[in-house]
Amino acid sequence: MRRLGFIFIYCLAYLFPLSTSAQRHEINDENIRSLQVVANQKWMDLPIMVLNDGKISIDFDDLTHTYRRLTYRLEHCEADWKPSVGLFESDVVDGFIAGNTIDDIKESTLTNTLYTHYHLDIPNDKCQPKLSGNYRLYVYDDDSSSDYPLLTACFMLTEPAESSMGVRLNITTQTDQSINREQQQAEMLIDYGPYTVSNPQQQIKTVVLQNRNWLDARWNSKPQYVMPNGLRWSHNQDYIFWAGNEYRKFEILSTDVTSMGVDKIGWDGKNFHAYLFPTTPFLNYLYDEDADGAFLIRNSDNVEINTTSDYMLTHFQLNVPSPYPYRIFLNGDWTYDRLLPAYEMTYNSAGGYYEAVVPLKLGYYNYQFLAADEQGRLSSFRVDNSHYQTENSYQALIYFRPPGGRTDKLVGYANVRFIKR
Repeated sequence: MRRLGFIFIYCLAYLFPLSTSAQRHEINDENIRSLQVVANQKWMDLPIMVLNDGKISIDFDDLTHTYRRLTYRLEHCEADWKPSVGLFESDVVDGFIAGNTIDDIKESTLTNTLYTHYHLDIPNDKCQPKLSGNYRLYVYDDDSSSDYPLLTACFMLTEPAESSMGVRLNITTQTDQSINREQQQAEMLIDYGPYTVSNPQQQIKTVVLQNRNWLDARWNSKPQYVMPNGLRWSHNQDYIFWAGNEYRKFEILSTDVTSMGVDKIGWDGKNFHAYLFPTTPFLNYLYDEDADGAFLIRNSDNVEINTTSDYMLTHFQLNVPSPYPYRIFLNGDWTYDRLLPAYEMTYNSAGGYYEAVVPLKLGYYNYQFLAADEQGRLSSFRVDNSHYQTENSYQALIYFRPPGGRTDKLVGYANVRFIKR
């Protein structure tokens, strides 16, 4: 219970826009795996839902396979993901904001890798959020002397329809830089709806994402048109995105039988291995229906999937005749947009390919190869080129603070999928 007094934790990044580390789920313990944060079972969407209309489900595994008394603390954040400092605990939740235990705990069954599975729903009988906006949920080992969280899960709650602004999001391949070539451009229209906005530059904040990816988020772009009842972004340079290429995908559904994208499976006496088919760069556009980077834990039996799904050492291979002048990372929702050593590929000069081995729980996965140059700039098109036909999803988040308001409300959300007809 020692953490009850610490309602607000301050970020290390104080500048706006923040480093994207502020919006990502984070795992800080090597024994915590397969973190999933899903709103109303919509696993291909952002973890976002209407306030008091459904549930945010948080699932993860602990590979220590020993009982740990885990507690959680909820934190309300502003549009820029800085913690809200002008609120009391009673403003944020009904119930308790910290010190609640995670009580839905189950041990793995008939798996080679032993683990303990934890499940938590928000809201619950101990903690019911009262405000729209951004939230971080911190999970702690209550028996540990450390106050550092094992993990951080992020989600968002929107205002109900009657208290929301209208948001229209349109995607075009006729951008201000090229026409039907490598890019896509977002256009957005906001209708204030029930709100009176006297100073939109100060009161309204916006974020536009491609494929739920916070690494390339576009923050607070200036609108081209300011109207009495809304804002419009058209021919906005900030909203031009590289279209990229389709994600690769695979399924590991069993430790005995190969499935989509898997060349072979093996056993080394200690671990199961899944060897994906070697791949080469996609130089041309290649249509393949994907989930835009999402993943879903599942297995071939489809029974008690959270506790009967095993882990496999999954082998990735990208064949190229010579190494790139960039670092190459695996990226997807399952990497939580974090460029960690575990997801970096190494070049095998003898074989002529990049390789990486990642322990993954049985399920369906999307991934792409992300190139990082010396300046820290990231792109997937350095490996797979970029094509305007690529099917991408786009998300827009609209925040509003009324005059005298103490926090940012999440008053608008749009999610559209671009499909070239």
